[in-house]
Amino acid sequence: MRSRYDWVIWTFFWGGLALTALFVGGPVLNAIWLSLHQASSFIAEPKFVGLGNYARVVQEPEFWSAMANGLIYALSAIVLQVVIGIAFAMVLNQPFFGQRLVRGLATLPYLLPTVVVALTFQWLADGSVGLLTVIARDLGLGTIPWFEQPATARASVILASVWLWTPFVTICVLAGLQSIPPALYEAAKVDGAGPVSIFFHVTLPQLKPVLTVVVLLRAIWMFNKFDVIWLLTKGGPLGATEHLPILAYKRAFSLFDVGGGAAVATVSFLILMAAVSTYLWMFPLEEKR
Repeated sequence: MRSRYDWVIWTFFWGGLALTALFVGGPVLNAIWLSLHQASSFIAEPKFVGLGNYARVVQEPEFWSAMANGLIYALSAIVLQVVIGIAFAMVLNQPFFGQRLVRGLATLPYLLPTVVVALTFQWLADGSVGLLTVIARDLGLGTIPWFEQPATARASVILASVWLWTPFVTICVLAGLQSIPPALYEAAKVDGAGPVSIFFHVTLPQLKPVLTVVVLLRAIWMFNKFDVIWLLTKGGPLGATEHLPILAYKRAFSLFDVGGGAAVATVSFLILMAAVSTYLWMFPLEEKR
């Protein structure tokens, strides 16, 4: 059925499609074009080298180390965010005094700029006066080198990411919990199901559509996340927190290897696209009938 406002809908549709092509498709195509050329800067005359940049970067140990670091960072952060987010959402879904206030406060970390979060964590982990350092000393644990050793640096960036983005998971899961019909819980209780059984056989299946989208979005964002790691460690120490986005940035802007940086970014894009396609094939957003 046609409406006199159809032109508004199509204007927004084609306008949005044009903007997406300009600000997303354009940079992607430009990165692919740069990856096929060798240049020392964005204003230098590029020299066509074909797939030479790709062959060069995949033969370097730094590339595979960065990929491994990215997978460790993304998978660890996603698992913790989902588990903690579900737990927080379950608590916030229960009636208690000041529920609305607590729900509002639970979203606070997600509203903070990443720069503020990074600076706060750097202050907390300061080797001399940091709050975490003082607490560790009082507990007899000594001074923990949060950003000076590979293992603790990885743990630090993961914890910062979990603290910052868990509220997103909490909000999404909380919305999903509120959409579950109470009759399902009542029927499960009548059948004699306990809290654990209800959670795994009623709550989780009902949350599957929400969790499918949440995990997909978190995977895309965490694999591409640049700012929090760069602000906290800049990929160090000894490349322990350097993943593909940081490797691409360093190649293009620190080593003046624009083609190599673009090649790393393009490979990262292809890996993520393949992973997303596989994920959507395994967990379709819409159930097949």
